[in-house]
Amino acid sequence: MSYIVVDKTVFDEAIEWVNENFTKIPKDDLLRLYAFYKIANGMRHEQNNKQPIVSAFKANAIMQVSHLSIDMAQARYSALVEKLKQMD
Repeated sequence: MSYIVVDKTVFDEAIEWVNENFTKIPKDDLLRLYAFYKIANGMRHEQNNKQPIVSAFKANAIMQVSHLSIDMAQARYSALVEKLKQMD
């Protein structure tokens, strides 16, 4: 089994870029980023009863990537951000 280690600064820079550009990012990619971020930080989805549909989409996104390790989630987050930067 190979391990993927992402330099924390690469992940942090990716988070910064998303925070600065989130209005330009397609909604489906935002959901993927949300899910990767939650897994990468060892967090779980917290249900929002005021927005049940949004909450369901977020929960589904997390379930799809819940098998990933923290390192892999960070790597996938960073890779998706790099792809989005190229499209920008």
